[in-house]
Amino acid sequence: MLPQLPQLRRDQFDNLEKHTQSGIEFVERYTKFVKERSEIEVNYAKQIRNLSKKYQPKKNSREEEDNKYTSCRAFQSTLNELNDYAGQHEVIAENLTSQIITELLRYLTELKAERKSHFHDGRKAQQHIECSWKQLETSKRRFERDCKEADRAQQYFERMDADINVTKADVEKRSSHKARQQAQMRHQMAADSKSEYSNFLTKFNQEQNEHYYTLIPNIFQKLQEMEERRIERVGVSMKTYAEVDREVLPIVGKCLDGMTKAAESIEPKTDSKQVVESYKTGFEPPGDVEFEDYGPGQSMKRTVSETSLSNSRGEAKERPSGGKSKGKLWPFIKNKNKSPKQNKEPLSNRFNEFMASKPKMTCLRSLRRGLSLKLITLNSHVRNLIEGSGPEDFSHLPPEQRRKKLQAKIDDLNKDIQKEMDQEDALTKMKGVYEKNPQMGDPASVDPRLVEIAMNIEKLQSEVQKFEGWLAEVEGRLPSKSDPPRRQSGLYETQNSNSSTVANNCAQDRESPDGSYTEEHSSETQVKVAIANTPEFDDEFDDGDEETLPTIGTCKAIYQFEGHNEGTISVTEGELLYVIEEDKGDGWTRVRRNEEEEGYVPTSYVEVFLETNAKDS
Repeated sequence: MLPQLPQLRRDQFDNLEKHTQSGIEFVERYTKFVKERSEIEVNYAKQIRNLSKKYQPKKNSREEEDNKYTSCRAFQSTLNELNDYAGQHEVIAENLTSQIITELLRYLTELKAERKSHFHDGRKAQQHIECSWKQLETSKRRFERDCKEADRAQQYFERMDADINVTKADVEKRSSHKARQQAQMRHQMAADSKSEYSNFLTKFNQEQNEHYYTLIPNIFQKLQEMEERRIERVGVSMKTYAEVDREVLPIVGKCLDGMTKAAESIEPKTDSKQVVESYKTGFEPPGDVEFEDYGPGQSMKRTVSETSLSNSRGEAKERPSGGKSKGKLWPFIKNKNKSPKQNKEPLSNRFNEFMASKPKMTCLRSLRRGLSLKLITLNSHVRNLIEGSGPEDFSHLPPEQRRKKLQAKIDDLNKDIQKEMDQEDALTKMKGVYEKNPQMGDPASVDPRLVEIAMNIEKLQSEVQKFEGWLAEVEGRLPSKSDPPRRQSGLYETQNSNSSTVANNCAQDRESPDGSYTEEHSSETQVKVAIANTPEFDDEFDDGDEETLPTIGTCKAIYQFEGHNEGTISVTEGELLYVIEEDKGDGWTRVRRNEEEEGYVPTSYVEVFLETNAKDS
């Protein structure tokens, strides 16, 4: 029998198939590893970006305002560097995908196709040698069968020729001649089978030699080269995996250096100075408190001192909306000839006589003016609180803070004007180019934009003038270092001026017939003032008792004023109005448009022209 060498060779092919398949699975596993690493980098970068975004200061928030401090700016720089740091991890993910994952997936497709081709050639060669082996075995079995048949025919012929007991009929039926022919034919068939078997054996030996010494070694060599390339490719990918991280290290180092630099830029003293500048009001410190002598022989008339700490409190008590005030307002007394200490009459009698009394109107008008202005101020503060912003002129801020806000607003407007002017210059040059070269464009197409820019510049310049007027007003009111200190609180400056105006107008009415003066107020005054502050009281007073105030001059509106608050009147820029009550130091002027429309406007919004008689009086 022939040796079973082909079966051994076929077993090696099976082993190679298993090994190469394992190599492909290893590449796929490594590709999956890099892919998961890339996903981790993407998720990490996303989380870092979200973290940086989460702690970024919100617009129009206190965090954005605090960005002027070095510590806050350092934290802002750290967040920005952290955002760049996250970007480097995104770069790692992108490079891993493009340089490793994509390349390995493409290589895996090629590797599988090459492996399939090599094993196809190996199986084809294996099938061919097995087919030759089967043909050799078939010719061998045929040669063996023919040889046995020839031997049996020769033995039969020799037995027939040597038998002497054969009858005549058997001799005729089984002649030795016929047996000899049969034996010769079998020998010839055996000879042919032998020749065929010899040919197949020679052919098989040649094919087997070519198979095991040429075809199979070539296929094995190609498989070996394929495996070496696969291993080398995996090594290159692993090296690239490390280089991808190494490439971003310089930039990551710069991000970390930026964070360190930001931390080193923190200056505590600068931050503390910023706090001082932020809350600096511009008010002068209060002066010394004066001594007030109330001993024997001294007048009991008390005047509210400007240097008194209770200045604002005393004036607050004189306000019509005050709490439990104890002083008397003498316009509400029934008979001037009676002393303030005499018995009190019913409130209704005094109120009716007061309504019929004309000489006291000046004091009452001043009182109502103060109440109206307080109501305007209160409504303005409430509206600003609801809207979440202050007035346009920043009048709700202390002088120093208001000056800074106005200056910043002017700077922003000047920047916008410069931008518009730059655009105007560019369009003017473009128009000149179009006029010289009509084929490039129509010069008239630029005119609408130029007109629009000119209008914008004019509007911005008017805004600048408006804010500069407010700034000049603030700078004129700010106390200089050479001014003597005053005991006056900036919080109540406007209210104090209003209260002092009311007090001056009503001073003579608070004097008793004997010349004495008192600050004590009765509960009747509170009731009367409360009644006077009601709409019913205003209606009755306006309809029957209050005379129409005379015109003391004219004014021209410099700016537009909406007049949303109760007691104010809206005016447009350039409008001419009649002045019926000048500014008493509270920043408001009372004007009239016609017989039915009158109200208060800010003094800084109008240009007042008082008549000569009014000025002299």
